[in-house]
Amino acid sequence: MASKFQIEVGEIAETHSLVPVPRTADSVPYIELRQSLPSQIVAISPFVNQLMRFVLNFRNADGSEMEIEIAVREALANAVIHGNCESAQERVHVTCRCHVDGEVIVTVRDEGQGFEITAVPDPTAPENQLFTHGRGIFLMKMLMDEVRFERDGATVCMRKKATQRRLQ
Repeated sequence: MASKFQIEVGEIAETHSLVPVPRTADSVPYIELRQSLPSQIVAISPFVNQLMRFVLNFRNADGSEMEIEIAVREALANAVIHGNCESAQERVHVTCRCHVDGEVIVTVRDEGQGFEITAVPDPTAPENQLFTHGRGIFLMKMLMDEVRFERDGATVCMRKKATQRRLQ
């Protein structure tokens, strides 16, 4: 029996598809994973651990894995806490696309009403620097190569390009 702070393994992620997509004339082949998790904070870490194993199976380690992981954690926390208000009836939906060239695109969608991105306070402003929250979007933008919000903020799409290692 699961307590309030435990989640059964089967509840953590609901896999919808793992699909290899062939190359077309103007695209790079990729593999895509679609999953969802319950709107509970305790589900985030096990889910991210699983997602990062997936990413590392299809992408060469280039040193940016921690940046991807932190950005995904922040996006999931925002979706669970602010988007779905930790509602047991709602889920957070995640799509992770790993391209063979090393690019990773992660999309996190909650079932909430969204938010106005321009209304989010700047965490670097002097009056906000002592707050213990409010840095998630800022971190996502700093750590990923591209971050965009869709569906009035209920969906965040993040992209990390592959880092080319130089030969010494």
